[in-house]
Amino acid sequence: MNLERCSREELLDLRLCDLPGELAGTWVEPLIERVLGQLAERGLRLRPHFWVADEWFSPEGIPGVAVPFYLVHPRLMRLEREMMLEVEGGTRPECLRLLRHELGHAVQHGYQLQRRRRWQRVFGKASTPYPDYYKPRASSRDYVVHLDGWYAQSHPVEDFAETFAVWLGPRSRWRSTYRGWPALAKLEYVDELMEELRGAAPKVRRRARPYRLASLRHTLREHYARRRAHYSVGYSDQFDRELLRVFARSGDGERAAAFLRRHRRDLRERVSKHTGEHAFTVDQVYKQLIGRCRELELRRVADEESTKLEIALVLATHTLYVLQRRGDWHAV
Repeated sequence: MNLERCSREELLDLRLCDLPGELAGTWVEPLIERVLGQLAERGLRLRPHFWVADEWFSPEGIPGVAVPFYLVHPRLMRLEREMMLEVEGGTRPECLRLLRHELGHAVQHGYQLQRRRRWQRVFGKASTPYPDYYKPRASSRDYVVHLDGWYAQSHPVEDFAETFAVWLGPRSRWRSTYRGWPALAKLEYVDELMEELRGAAPKVRRRARPYRLASLRHTLREHYARRRAHYSVGYSDQFDRELLRVFARSGDGERAAAFLRRHRRDLRERVSKHTGEHAFTVDQVYKQLIGRCRELELRRVADEESTKLEIALVLATHTLYVLQRRGDWHAV
């Protein structure tokens, strides 16, 4: 099937099992080889296997990594951006960061590191239930910063995977970067642990591929309906005070709703990056801002750049507010 000739609606009616399901020959394949090479350079014998699934993950008890289907074809990457407003892992630097993170999980599974008492003292227990949401402390130096959203703070196994990813990076200079941080002790432990594992055979060699694309019978339409519902937010009527501080109810200036529509992508991406929250969630709040500006018939009175800054602050504040209302800040 020629995916480039498919319309958006035709694509959405396809089942996931009918999509391309191989990594060989894609732009992701050489990136996988690069991170596997970095693993080999550190003397680790584990060579995780990779397969195409519906999202990024490394299953518990399996030293392997699933890569999301949309990365295997340009048309699917465009659809992902249309439906979710961003493509997680869609650039080479971001893909490498995610691959190193998932390799951390695979190494943990392959060598059963979570069973070690010292590992548990350093990172916590892997058996700790995963939260639906977590509230990060942006100022904390107890954790490394690798993926957006201070993801190391979400769970002990994510703390290890993030720490491992920083340690594995060929030019991370983690000793100087994290000098004076409590997180440095975690990096030094990982360095010591990987030296211990140098040349050691992994304890787990399972090659299973859970949720591989060929086994998924639901359509892309159903897939995106579930994902969009996960990142959606409820209505909030708490915008008016901030909007009336930024915009005016009279004047000859540009309509506030039109101004927000014009800068939607830039502000959405800026706030998504700052808060670590998914762009789709930020966009849900942004649409409410546009709607409220239209209802109040607001106009821009200040210069463009200062207005953009003010709205970015309003958007970030209310994104965090609505996420706190549904449980906490960041979805896991």
